[in-house]
Amino acid sequence: MEIVDRKIAPAFKTVDKIEMIHATELKLQNKIPVYAVNAGTQELIRIEFMFSAGMYQQEIPLLAATVSAMMEEGTSKMTAAQIADAVDYYGAFLETGVSQDHASIVLYTLNKHLKSTLPVVEQVIKDATFPQEELDIHLQNKKQKFHVNNQKVANVARKRFVELLFGEKHPYGINVKEMDFDVINRELLKKFYLNYYRANSCKIILAGKVSEDVYTLLDEHFGGNDWLATNSLEVKPIEITSAMEREQLIYKDDALQSAIRIGKVLFNKTHPDYQSLLVLNTIFGGYFGSRLMSNIREDKGYTYGIGSGIASLKHSGYFFISTEVGVEVSKKAIDEIYMELKRIQTELVHEEELELVKNYMLGTFLRSVDGPFALAERFKGIMEYDLGYDYFDRYIATIKSISASKLKELAAIYLDKDSMIELIVGKKA
Repeated sequence: MEIVDRKIAPAFKTVDKIEMIHATELKLQNKIPVYAVNAGTQELIRIEFMFSAGMYQQEIPLLAATVSAMMEEGTSKMTAAQIADAVDYYGAFLETGVSQDHASIVLYTLNKHLKSTLPVVEQVIKDATFPQEELDIHLQNKKQKFHVNNQKVANVARKRFVELLFGEKHPYGINVKEMDFDVINRELLKKFYLNYYRANSCKIILAGKVSEDVYTLLDEHFGGNDWLATNSLEVKPIEITSAMEREQLIYKDDALQSAIRIGKVLFNKTHPDYQSLLVLNTIFGGYFGSRLMSNIREDKGYTYGIGSGIASLKHSGYFFISTEVGVEVSKKAIDEIYMELKRIQTELVHEEELELVKNYMLGTFLRSVDGPFALAERFKGIMEYDLGYDYFDRYIATIKSISASKLKELAAIYLDKDSMIELIVGKKA
């Protein structure tokens, strides 16, 4: 038997191509597309109903989020307690969520219980009634949470930052105000619900053990014409109006920490430079060993955590730097951030650092496609942008081939200090 020398690290194997199980597409009788990632060994399935019912579609603040949160609060045949009990009885789990561009309802259940749990989901999707008493309680709780969060510099910075990037009237930039809670009512909820939670706004993503029985049940409960709508779902492009004043301060006299947000409007993952910028961002502030963390956390000790990221949205995207620091070092922290921005624009990344980041990104991607649910999330990330699976092949190729000179060139184009909006909530000492 060969004895392994534990003092010698195993040879590193490069990732050339990742074989992923692709989603297959079918359509229900009413043309709803169903995408299935048939993988895994457990008799478990995840069904996500996606609707074009996000913040981009709402006419007033809070509308999309309130509709999403209230859908499980009752139908014409079931109370909120009965809905919860019916799902819990079978060990299933139901969750709703909303983002800037979409809303979703997700069911996790054992395959053998799908016949019993899917009718409950059907009621929630087709027959939500938004009971007044539950709505009043929901809005009261949300308003209380709003007051608490408004005392936290990080929450204030997060909301104000996107408002500065996109404009106060843009769906991506709307900053909820206290008076918005008083505008929401049942009639507005029902109108939005009836317009957007319809068959012509729906896509279904399956993950797990997907048999023919699953399609049969979906067709039975969701393939009919009883919930088709005639309204147009076309969304007109909305102008982005970023703040003209590049440096913004929301002063808080009693603040012990200052929340810092720096960034700019960019583009989404359909842009040819997006994947290359992900590499650049990872080096700069996208993982625990990044330059921002090494300098501002490890070396200077100004913060417990700092990072940067690139957010991809359906109609836009943005770059951001985010941290919270002690008020007495907020000015020094900002100076160090800009110093790192300047350094990555003017100096070539050392080969050792670049190789480390490349290996980290490839390893992270490998972990992110492990299991049927993860594969479904990856598929959703390309489906939303009408991209194909070749996106992932290009992603791997970009990571492996990108050079230090290319990164320097991209940094000079996209990470210029003068193009950034800077927001401080707290004090700039």
